[in-house]
Amino acid sequence: MRFTLSSSAFSSRLSTLSKVINSKNSLAILDSFLFEVQNNQLTITASDSENVLTTTLQLTECDGDGRFAVNNKTILDAVRELPEQPLTIDVDTDNYTIKVVYQNGIYNFTAQNADEYPNVPAMGEGATTVVIPSGVLADSISRSLFATATEELRPVMNGVYFDLTADCLAIVASDGHKLVRNRNYNIKTEEPKSFILPKKPATLLKNVLVKDESDVVVRFDERNAEIRFADHVLMCRLIEGRYPNYNSVIPQDNPNELTIDRKVLIGVLRRVMPFASESSQLVRLHLETGLIEISSEDIDFSTSAKEQITCDYTGNRMNIGFKGPSLNDILNNLTSDEVQLQLADPSRPCLVVPAQQPENEDILMLIMPMLLND
Repeated sequence: MRFTLSSSAFSSRLSTLSKVINSKNSLAILDSFLFEVQNNQLTITASDSENVLTTTLQLTECDGDGRFAVNNKTILDAVRELPEQPLTIDVDTDNYTIKVVYQNGIYNFTAQNADEYPNVPAMGEGATTVVIPSGVLADSISRSLFATATEELRPVMNGVYFDLTADCLAIVASDGHKLVRNRNYNIKTEEPKSFILPKKPATLLKNVLVKDESDVVVRFDERNAEIRFADHVLMCRLIEGRYPNYNSVIPQDNPNELTIDRKVLIGVLRRVMPFASESSQLVRLHLETGLIEISSEDIDFSTSAKEQITCDYTGNRMNIGFKGPSLNDILNNLTSDEVQLQLADPSRPCLVVPAQQPENEDILMLIMPMLLND
């Protein structure tokens, strides 16, 4: 069997697929890519047994059909440094030998029997389908991933929650101390459905999705999800269990409101945070009309920092404390020029939202306050 394809397209697809493969796999064959040539088309698969990513490439020339597997590092290292040119791959499926011919050279290495590669799980009957613009999904996942937990006792918190209702699609993540909720009012369903996407496939989607208006088709049942985008299909096992009622922790009445330049606030936090206690990482915010004072101190090492900036604040004078790195993470995962901090009192969660929301979207982040010893 012999086929020809573009070296850069081949290398690019292999690089994307390699993100699925674990450094240590339960099955030795999972260290390899699965190649299937049929009807002038090459299908390449990578798997870690729970996540399976497949891509298809049209071949410029093809002589024969067949299946084989190749160690991922061997083939990646072989094609990564090649400039754009046609690659001719000659495979002997009887002896499992491969010859890769390029402009000024040749590679020879061995293949493996494709029959050892585990079968891709099929979606169950009655799967739910939802279509999400690629840019919306990429942005929502990018904003949410930092807020996922790493808990063994509550695995449902370790993923990104997709909550499809009659009003909107909400993409949510929380670790109990901070929460992100992305709502899109263009995507809705008559019958409420939901699923929890694990962190690994979510991270993969964040890295490979193109931020445009192309459609991503998501099909899911109780156990698995199938996500189709561009020339790729991602199959992944979902986290099973019931996600907590995230809306119940979002305070509704927040009369104290601060509007501030996001990058200015990030700058102040970065200057003040190094002086906070290493154990608590507490940063204190003092709010009064037109002014915010941000301070930190470490009594053990007699260090402290304090900085004042003017802002647009309407509400009661207030002192409230937050874990500095968590507040910094929230601000860094928003993109608006200005943000609003909406507060009820120092003991209740603070909402951080963009001053201007994207069209037909509602982005909300929440951070729990820390106790102040006044």
